[in-house]
Amino acid sequence: MPDDVKRPAPAGEKPGEARCPGPSWDDYMAADTRPVPDFMKGERYEFMGSEPLDTDRYTDPAFFKKELEKMWPYVWQFAARVEELPDPGDYALYENAGRSYLVTRQDDGSIKAFHNVCLHRGRKLRTESGWAADFKCPFHGFAWETNGGLKNMPCRWDFPHLNEQNMQLPEASVGVWGGYIFVRDADTGPTLEEYLAPYPEDFKRWKPEETYTAVWVGKTVKANWKATAEAFMEAWHTIETHPQIMPYTGDANSKYNVYQDHTNVAFTPFAVMSPHIDPAGKSEQWILDEFILRTGRGMPAGYKVTVPEGQTARQAMAETNRQLYGTGTGRDFSHYSDSEMVDAFTYNVFPNFSPWGGMIPNIVYRWRPWPDHENTLMEVRILMRPPVGEPMPRSVPMHMLGEDEPWTAAEELGPLGEIFQQDMMNLPFVQEGMKVSKTHTLELGNYQDIRVRHFHRTLDRYLARE
Repeated sequence: MPDDVKRPAPAGEKPGEARCPGPSWDDYMAADTRPVPDFMKGERYEFMGSEPLDTDRYTDPAFFKKELEKMWPYVWQFAARVEELPDPGDYALYENAGRSYLVTRQDDGSIKAFHNVCLHRGRKLRTESGWAADFKCPFHGFAWETNGGLKNMPCRWDFPHLNEQNMQLPEASVGVWGGYIFVRDADTGPTLEEYLAPYPEDFKRWKPEETYTAVWVGKTVKANWKATAEAFMEAWHTIETHPQIMPYTGDANSKYNVYQDHTNVAFTPFAVMSPHIDPAGKSEQWILDEFILRTGRGMPAGYKVTVPEGQTARQAMAETNRQLYGTGTGRDFSHYSDSEMVDAFTYNVFPNFSPWGGMIPNIVYRWRPWPDHENTLMEVRILMRPPVGEPMPRSVPMHMLGEDEPWTAAEELGPLGEIFQQDMMNLPFVQEGMKVSKTHTLELGNYQDIRVRHFHRTLDRYLARE
């Protein structure tokens, strides 16, 4: 199909706006060998204008200060996974945007989150995750039970003005969904289920609560947290940043859905060629060979798959994954669609959390300003499913890469390390470029950058709060 051909605009889209030539996401869904869930079909795109963004959003300390005051205290944040604290007394330290929390498993199995600050002289009670019988301050010995109640007050005679009630550790709101633990500083606002909609219903099919953190790598990036997150909100940067994955990634054929303020998704087809590659002389077997060579998503080293006659690389890869993951976990994947066994479903939860969907090992991103508007802690997890009947493994600890270590130094990421390294090599120069920009503006595509625009629309609604 020639480049100037335009597909009819879906309902709600700006008339005349083009989509990438070639098969659409829904074309691939129509060719699937299994029924595809309804929530993966159809358009949920909304045209949001074509105005540029101001670079001050990323470079101005005053803008960052507004985020700290008007946005971060009021949003649900992914703080930990349940497999990080399986037993009473386990706690995960979660720090972000000027707050520090102890996310703690209680004796009754519930989870609470306490502000990680001694109420005497303000020292942090803990500086790393772990297990505790109590939270005792290393400064003077004030101690709290793991349920937040005061346990010990040294020299109590000198504090007649204090009692157990006003010395209770302050709590944050807590919610759990799909094995993910969320905290929110404010005690008002939408419930977690309302905030995440429609994910709680859609993800029931994929059961993320049955997965555990098998890989967890973090590294600081010299760029604003929003610029870092936005590098993962569209797929078409593969043209220049990840040319090695173009043989099996339908980058510009991705579909972008926006839901309510806090949720959106990119559906990117895999085991199909990028529309930017000349298909002449390229076979389905070539596509599949490239996919297996470079995917890094659970394929055994040296694994070979032959595309049966009459099948596509996509269909053959899906069936291979059904067999591999079914054998490895004792689960039946026969009824899951090709898409759910192959593709990238990159969901976003505003402001800083991105869990992938589907049935293959799931990638999870989290971004935190670390510690200011020009530095970000970028985290990548890979969630796996344990074999049926085996206990849920405890989460691995985060492998924190040093400033001079590339992402490829995290061998547990496999070929994904190269992809993340390519992404991160752009970001410091994005930050530098925005600081010296003459126009002080960023131009966005109407369709492929819609999740970036959606993100900023939601951010603006928080910043407009009185």
